[in-house]
Amino acid sequence: MPMYGSSPGKVIDVDGSGVIRLIGLGIAAFIIVIALFSSVTRVSTGHVGVLTLFGRVTGEVLGEGIHLINPLKSNNEMSIQTQTIKESASVPSSEGLVMNLDTSLIYHLNPEKAADVYQKTGANYESVVVEPTLRAAIRESTASHTANALYTGEREMVAKQIYDQLTSQLNQRGLLVENVLLRDIQLPGTLKASIEAKQQAEQEALAMSFRLQKEKQEAERKRIEAAGIRDFQQIVAQGISSQLLEWKGIEATETLAKSPNSKVVVIGNTKNGLPLILGQ
Repeated sequence: MPMYGSSPGKVIDVDGSGVIRLIGLGIAAFIIVIALFSSVTRVSTGHVGVLTLFGRVTGEVLGEGIHLINPLKSNNEMSIQTQTIKESASVPSSEGLVMNLDTSLIYHLNPEKAADVYQKTGANYESVVVEPTLRAAIRESTASHTANALYTGEREMVAKQIYDQLTSQLNQRGLLVENVLLRDIQLPGTLKASIEAKQQAEQEALAMSFRLQKEKQEAERKRIEAAGIRDFQQIVAQGISSQLLEWKGIEATETLAKSPNSKVVVIGNTKNGLPLILGQ
């Protein structure tokens, strides 16, 4: 029905389907952008990424860097860098004495078994597996050695036993042992004093034994030297005769007689008849 008093105008037909289409495209683009961002993940240096899908470990392990993954999967980083655990424990010796032992364990996660460790142990494997295993290995190793041996010369042997035991147990769980260090062993005061006194006595005994051995060697050297002098004198005595002495005297007289120096010669020694040279 025409309306009077109004100016003629255009009739705009608004189509609601076009607006809905634009909104739908915008939502789709937004979802695509979110999906793209969710598909890109980053693994930090010295770590690996273990992928899970709705809480289930897929077994996929990502190395360092940027990766494209299924946006529905989650990336769980685990460190593969060298780690150190310092353990201070009171441990028994073979004779039942209690000592304080400070130990350091150096290890790292095996990258190839990161997914298995994450699934069976979790990211806190250090407190769940490593620390209890280290304590047990320390107690078992020290229990087979005396306190004196641990304090003196068997530290390396104990460290080797701890290392071997940790290697056999932790390697099965995906952890690689690099080294075990015994930093310090603290004994009870009285036991430490007795061990040090014993060591000092042993050192003094060794020093005395060395001095006695040296004196014996010197006495043997003097005996050999005296025997050599005696043998020399016997040989010389056997080779000297009265005829040899007279001959040497004659030679000496001839040499002096030929000398240009003035001298007084007395002929006719009462013993051997050789000339006597009295002076110049």
